Amino acid sequence: MQSSKLISVIVFLLFGLTILFSFASSIFYVIESTERAVIFYKFSSRGLDKENVIRPGFGIKAPWNDLYKFDITDNLIEETIDVLDGSGLSINVDVTMNYHLNYDSVGEIYETYQFDYNRRLIRPVFRSTVRDVMGRYTAEEIYSTKRAEVENLIQEEASEVLRQPGNNIVMKSLLIRSITLPAQIKAAIEMKLQQEQEALAYQYRLEKEKSEAERIRIEAQGRADANKIINSSLTPSLLKMRGIEATTKLAESPNSKVVVVGSGKDGLPLILGNN
Repeated sequence: MQSSKLISVIVFLLFGLTILFSFASSIFYVIESTERAVIFYKFSSRGLDKENVIRPGFGIKAPWNDLYKFDITDNLIEETIDVLDGSGLSINVDVTMNYHLNYDSVGEIYETYQFDYNRRLIRPVFRSTVRDVMGRYTAEEIYSTKRAEVENLIQEEASEVLRQPGNNIVMKSLLIRSITLPAQIKAAIEMKLQQEQEALAYQYRLEKEKSEAERIRIEAQGRADANKIINSSLTPSLLKMRGIEATTKLAESPNSKVVVVGSGKDGLPLILGNN
């Protein structure tokens, strides 16, 4: 009798474990650090619980409810797009966009787009904004002088649409990887850029030479002014006094001298020694 009860208990436990393992994947879940999730309650008026976003960790749910996981890491979209510039010229651009989902709004994203937000939302907005913004510039500006400005404007306008409530996409960066122009247009733009660089280099050389000429002029003027000041201070009386002082010092020397008398009324004697 007891053995029959034991067998019944064992069978019941085995059956329970079998059922448990069968539904384990539907009951237990793990949310990774790079994920967020929401639960859809099939047999409840709650439906999609978009307000309670499940964060990383271990959890349990009823096996008949659905768990929707979302990858919240950064993602890249690379597009090759044909656009018309402001003058109607057709150009081809390769553009990359970096984005991620708004962590706390994955429920709203699922409610609107399910898991098809890339095709239904991000790429259409991305392409449309690229075409719209580049249509305001010429091919030359996009290719050379205003490339960074175009990138920033595309990012600002696309981000404005993508982050709206219901969309909840965070656009992090945008890069124009390459621009393909008709060969003749590209050659003309590159020639113009080369000529502009040569003109800038020539202007730089002119400015440098002007600066050097001005430096030399100022230096020469300084020397001339110094000489003028010195000459104005050398009066006849001062020169005569300096001559007398020098003659006196020579006369006081112990060496033998030869005296040469200067000509004129102001001539000073010149004393020449043996040494």
